Amino acid sequence: MLAYLESGKNLAGCACGLAGVGLALAGLAGGYGPLVAVALYGAGALLAPPERVALPSFPPPAAQLEVLRADFARLREYVAEVELPPAAGGRLAELLELYEALLDPGWVAEVLATEPEAVHALSRAVRLDVPECVDSYHRTRWWNRLTPGGESPERHLERQLSALLDEAERVTAGLREAEARRQQTHTTYLEDRGRS
Repeated sequence: MLAYLESGKNLAGCACGLAGVGLALAGLAGGYGPLVAVALYGAGALLAPPERVALPSFPPPAAQLEVLRADFARLREYVAEVELPPAAGGRLAELLELYEALLDPGWVAEVLATEPEAVHALSRAVRLDVPECVDSYHRTRWWNRLTPGGESPERHLERQLSALLDEAERVTAGLREAEARRQQTHTTYLEDRGRS
């Protein structure tokens, strides 16, 4: 009830209602003065714009990266305990080095934080894709021992890690291009400023 008393709809209704009281006191509403005041209050309350709902509060990009860094540390602990074939292990190490370079606190992480798609791709890879690759390899390898044949789990793991490495390199290239555009924009700005 108190929220409605402070709302824009009530305030607009009160203003219109006061105008109705003014009309009644001036004698312009005749014997319908109270009805005119109530009607104008209702009209004002109905015509007032709706209350604006507050936007949800989300953590800033820097805070999102802090959570992602913690998740990446847990991923590192997980993959340190699993046994992988040498080729896949090397590919995974290369992938994790790239992720670590992107997440390392500093100006690179600041650039990463400005690109929501890049943050999403990295968080999906760290939280879902890499753990699923390693886990599905181990589960499939166990089943493959019982019923050999078909494409080897090692080959699938290498293909999955290669796809993730390609994606991480595309993210890195996108960030590099964003910085190049930023530099070009600043150069153009300085040259235009020098001409005027």
